[in-house]
Amino acid sequence: MIAIVPGAARPIGRAIARRFASAGIRLVMPVFDWPASIEELRGEFPDQSNHWTPDCDLRSPARVAELFAGIRERFGGLDILINNIERGGMPVVHGSYELPVNAGQWQREFATTLEAKRLLFQQALPLLQEAASAAVVNISSIAALTGRTGPAAPFFSEGYSLANRAILGLTEAWARQAAPGVRVNELMLGFIESRHGEGTRGWAALSEEERQALDRHTPLCRRGKPEEVAEAVYFLAIEATYMTGSVLRMDGGYMLGGDRTPPLPPGILVGEDDVAP
Repeated sequence: MIAIVPGAARPIGRAIARRFASAGIRLVMPVFDWPASIEELRGEFPDQSNHWTPDCDLRSPARVAELFAGIRERFGGLDILINNIERGGMPVVHGSYELPVNAGQWQREFATTLEAKRLLFQQALPLLQEAASAAVVNISSIAALTGRTGPAAPFFSEGYSLANRAILGLTEAWARQAAPGVRVNELMLGFIESRHGEGTRGWAALSEEERQALDRHTPLCRRGKPEEVAEAVYFLAIEATYMTGSVLRMDGGYMLGGDRTPPLPPGILVGEDDVAP
């Protein structure tokens, strides 16, 4: 089997790549920025018959077309697309869109988080349809549901939130378009270490009060781990053979909120003859 895993230079994509490679799946891992991380990735997955780490700007229609021509030439087919690509400015780090340093940030968030996913699917679909059984996993964020509100407000900009909200529409449309041979599902992530959690500039910029507010709002009181994300992606791509057009939310319960269920009250009926009004 052949899988394409964008974003494998970063922790979540790397964990996904490791999980799939451990199952004997050959990987295409396009890279673009983060030079130090790319060097690490290529050291762990050297280009040979099993894996390929080509340079590619996934926002460019021409470059994405070249990428998939290369996949066909090098591997002869494709079985899995993991649509793990995004770009979002954290308000706690970037501040307002109006700041000069953020010129073009709104456009980058849509071009990377949304349009690049569309380009990848568009070019992957003909190859996927040639496979005996194929799958697409779109990775999105609970920013689609929360927007810039509550304890999540320091992390989710309006552009990033809107782009993620649109991914659901793509997931459902593609599931209809690609059926029955290609399943398309979505994994909606909450706060994950290295992605809106520990290990990011945004997390380091939070006050202790802001961090505690996130814990209070999250029933599991922690952030997820990249390895947990990788297991969920593997499930959707390989094991969830009767799922398509579905969204699996992995957020530690954040969308439930921090309200706890109190003990059951004793009630006010005291005798056998008492009846409810």
